[in-house]
Amino acid sequence: MKKEVVPVQIRGILPANSGAAIFLGNDEKVFVIQVEPTMASVIGMFLRDAPKERPLTHDLINSIFKGLGVKVERIVITELKNSTYFARLILQQENELGRKIVEVDARPSDCLALASAHKSPIYVSAALFEQVEDMSEHLDRINEEGSEGGRRGEESET
Repeated sequence: MKKEVVPVQIRGILPANSGAAIFLGNDEKVFVIQVEPTMASVIGMFLRDAPKERPLTHDLINSIFKGLGVKVERIVITELKNSTYFARLILQQENELGRKIVEVDARPSDCLALASAHKSPIYVSAALFEQVEDMSEHLDRINEEGSEGGRRGEESET
């Protein structure tokens, strides 16, 4: 993928009306991707290395990757069309036959879960990063309110 990309991190995970808000960004800008509540929970568990009673779907995928010698090299959130974000999962497999890179179309929430599990870099295309609304002030305000004892602060990943 030869596009310019911007490195970002997950800056916060918060419950929202229609699911959950994943705040992604860097020191320049933060933006939000809406995900299903269960996906937000999974991403949060991977970020915290929280133990799980039973393997989740993403744990199964990770086990398959491990068995095949595949690692999540990086993810790239590529574009926004009709209020839907698109992403690419970049996988690397290295074995006695050589090194192979595979790029897979995937939901951003799945990409974020796998990147969190593998501690892999997260990128956003430069064009998309320029296009999204900066939500830094909103996240700062939420973190301030949360640090005063609210539940939100506990869920923020900064």
